[in-house]
Amino acid sequence: MKSAARTIIIISGLMVTVGVTMLGAEPAGLRKRVAVFDFEDKTDHRLHWWRGDQNVGQGMADMLTTALVKMNKYTVIERTQLEKIMKEQAMGASGAITEQSAAKIGKLLGVEVAVFGAVTEFGYSKEKKNIRAPVPTPFGRRSGGLKIGKQTARVGIDVRFVNTTTGEIIAAENVAKEESKGDVGVSVGGRGFENQTKFDESMVGKATRQAIDEIVKVIDVQMQKVPWRGRVVKVTGSTVIINAGTARGVKIGDELVVYSKGEELIDPETGLSLGNEESEIGKIKVESDIAGGKAAKCSVISGSPGTDGDIVRYAQ
Repeated sequence: MKSAARTIIIISGLMVTVGVTMLGAEPAGLRKRVAVFDFEDKTDHRLHWWRGDQNVGQGMADMLTTALVKMNKYTVIERTQLEKIMKEQAMGASGAITEQSAAKIGKLLGVEVAVFGAVTEFGYSKEKKNIRAPVPTPFGRRSGGLKIGKQTARVGIDVRFVNTTTGEIIAAENVAKEESKGDVGVSVGGRGFENQTKFDESMVGKATRQAIDEIVKVIDVQMQKVPWRGRVVKVTGSTVIINAGTARGVKIGDELVVYSKGEELIDPETGLSLGNEESEIGKIKVESDIAGGKAAKCSVISGSPGTDGDIVRYAQ
């Protein structure tokens, strides 16, 4: 997998952020934000026995969201927030999520990375072979045989990861997992034995869990390539309130750079976003937590405090 590149162009004091690369200047412990969209279900299955009546794509998105929350490393957008924005923007009902729509919604939610994709495989396949042989019974030897077979559960997911700042797909993976087991049984007069288990204990459940765990690992790598960012919420004199506090890993005493977000740059050939012009206008220092760590109060070190909606980042 090739890493995306970060290119910075200086034009009359403006910084144009076109892409991102592995970051080294950010302090450890920052919690970046991620949104997981429902995966498109291309299998036409439903999970009747697990978490209600969901299609497979919804169920897997829920599993991925839960796994990310349990990591306690990222801020994961709740489904209700995601659905609210999609409804307001009239998105989702018209078709599958694209990188453009994922990036747009991700920007509105303030997330750094949006995850979407499709479930391409979900189910079982069986291979059976009957071997005819006399089988001893209490009533003497009767015609019967051995059933020798193999059952395989396979799960496949195409998943993409979008940098919401640039609208760029920073990674795309096809994750496929399978679980198999042999089955040897004795049949007499056509009778057999079947075992039904709960989803998490089933082979397809185990294959799904392996696929989700692999996607989580990919997200963990890709998140390191995208810079953390926050926003100015309110400016009163020399006091700046930003939408990130200790709940997102920001520490009292940290110094941040304020950028004024300029015009979006659109590639004339592809129509895709290349990022925005960003002009560095000032520096601020985190003084105290507010709103239970969801926001912070900062003082101005130098330059302008910015205005509502301006971007804040750690110095690179």
